[in-house]
Amino acid sequence: MRLGAHVSTAGGLEKAVDRALAMGAEAIQVFGSSPQSWAFREVPEAQVEAFREKLTTSGVHPVFLHAIYLVNLGSPAAENLSKSVQALVNYTVLAGRIGARGVIFHAGSHRGAGYEGIFKQTVQAIESVLAASPAGVELLMENSAGMGQHIGSRFQEIGQIIKAVGSERLKVCLDTEHAFAAGYNVADRQGIQEAMAEFDREIGLDRLVAVHANDAKVPLGSGVDRHENIGEGHIGEAGFEVIMAHPAFRDVPFLLEVPGVDGGGPDKPNLDRLKAIRARLSRL
Repeated sequence: MRLGAHVSTAGGLEKAVDRALAMGAEAIQVFGSSPQSWAFREVPEAQVEAFREKLTTSGVHPVFLHAIYLVNLGSPAAENLSKSVQALVNYTVLAGRIGARGVIFHAGSHRGAGYEGIFKQTVQAIESVLAASPAGVELLMENSAGMGQHIGSRFQEIGQIIKAVGSERLKVCLDTEHAFAAGYNVADRQGIQEAMAEFDREIGLDRLVAVHANDAKVPLGSGVDRHENIGEGHIGEAGFEVIMAHPAFRDVPFLLEVPGVDGGGPDKPNLDRLKAIRARLSRL
């Protein structure tokens, strides 16, 4: 189990590797552009080469891109749907260039149409993205917290989309806070067993290739997406021991998306907490 974090690319893509090493991250997630904008500029080849060279010498792996937050495959607006597909294609192409395993994305919201109302549209959009993406690059659908009309808070919904797309390149990133907020008690030994049994039944554990490791500011089943630092929320350090001890996560990288001790995002103190849990579990 490799432990890492989302890191900033400010100053150039290769700076992300320096930041990863400074906090002791073993795997990383980055944005390829501003997460709140449709605008996308090609990353200069010199930055790509510098990034790949630093990755090779640092031993940091795997690498994931996180898609922009504007992506909504359930959008009723044709323009926004087209922009969403293009944004994901831009990111998968970049992932291929920088040697990233894949692109993690939020499917978006059905905007009141209901899951069944946007199911076919979402499947077709993902198929379009994969058809225009480099071979070998994966798409990782992230589970949602259940807030509002978001798609994919239940494993059954994600599994249905994956089965309909029918591609081995469509995988899953499990967010611990989102799962907890959606009513999966991953902080409890029986709860994690039940949750991962459902995941295996509806999706397949072979599809799980990344975890967003986030504690929860909100109680179980709240449906609210609010991340907290490791050990400071409703999941707690004991809950992360339960999660990390489950065999489904043995070879899956954990990526922090927490507020940070000083509010600056994922940091060394949070990563050290995960490493301490991993060390304790290794002695059992």
